[in-house]
Amino acid sequence: MKLTPKISSQNFFSFLWHASFLAFAQVFMDVDTIIPAMLIESGGGAVHIGIMTAILLGGSSFTQLFFAPYISNKSYKKKYLLLGINSRIFSLLGLGLILFYLQGRHSVNIIWIIFFLITIFALGGAFANIGYTDILGKSVLEEKRKSFLAVKQIIAGFVVLFSAFLVKKILSDSNFPLNYAYTFMIGSFALLIASLGFWNLKEVEPSVLKINGFKKFIQVLKSELKTNPKLGYFLGFVNTQGISVSFLPFLILYAKEVFQTQSSDTATFLVFKVMGVVLVSFLILLAANKIKYKYLLYGNVLLSLCMTMGAIFITDAAQIKYIFILGGIVYSIFSITMNGVLLEVSGKENRAIYTGFVGAGNIIPALFPLLAGYLIRIFGFQNFFLLYVVIISSSIFFIYKLNCKK
Repeated sequence: MKLTPKISSQNFFSFLWHASFLAFAQVFMDVDTIIPAMLIESGGGAVHIGIMTAILLGGSSFTQLFFAPYISNKSYKKKYLLLGINSRIFSLLGLGLILFYLQGRHSVNIIWIIFFLITIFALGGAFANIGYTDILGKSVLEEKRKSFLAVKQIIAGFVVLFSAFLVKKILSDSNFPLNYAYTFMIGSFALLIASLGFWNLKEVEPSVLKINGFKKFIQVLKSELKTNPKLGYFLGFVNTQGISVSFLPFLILYAKEVFQTQSSDTATFLVFKVMGVVLVSFLILLAANKIKYKYLLYGNVLLSLCMTMGAIFITDAAQIKYIFILGGIVYSIFSITMNGVLLEVSGKENRAIYTGFVGAGNIIPALFPLLAGYLIRIFGFQNFFLLYVVIISSSIFFIYKLNCKK
């Protein structure tokens, strides 16, 4: 069966259904504000934030390097996509239940239980993302993809703006740990509804690329690096600009340690981050067919550096929320450009394996939070900010070499 406009429209709607409810759920499980704040209030410190950020951001993508060889051998990937999202649903529900059970009792063991559930949550997302990229690439007509990515972001932006105020009310009206228990339980239910969109997908075209084992996967990676120079520059870009999405959890730690912010402040930070996401998504939607990816990439580097400079010169807690607007913009642009540039760099038959290659480009993003956690504990936040600026600045070279045409 071939992809027809009718099937493409059905899949377009299914992906938007998932994106809309996922956006609602993501606010309740936000990896930049909610989860790090919960971990800190559970007794975590700089090193714990580093481990958490490494697992949720860089580490989850790095594991795609190992998942991709397995999933690429499967002609149809829908059931693996569902397996990934279901594991996230149950891990998020587990986080809510364990916090509800905690009821104010602090224990060293609770930190490790939280880490275990966060790891399942992150790995489920990494596992699902491989199938998601492959199915999206072959289940929606090519001329509709950029529109989908932009429409998805704008719808998600308005949804999360609404849900951000709901989260703010929950966090402000209840005390720890019940406030976080409620948010994770609601997030789990919203993610369950979001998964219905994947059940409605029609995966009409099988994938023909087969990778027999991890060794063969590495051989294919080497071969693709030789025949497709853009892949190497893309991995360099992900290795450098990729750390931009790991900045905000450390800013939450900075706010709590330096300015003694509370759960209500965390909710405010989340709202301002969402405002940044909505703003840039709307602007990109308006210019979807006019602006090239390379200009978005360069702009995001500049914004990432401004975000860091702003954090350095903060003098009181009231100013921190404005840094989160920049953080939302940086996160949104990175999300849009990552998917778009990956589709441009890869071909029709190798998208799943190229998603796995992205894991190879997440070595620095996976290790950076761990290093940052120890760096902050020993040398303070200023040295962390300096290291961040150096790595982000180096991404300019790889963006120049990528020279995206679309």
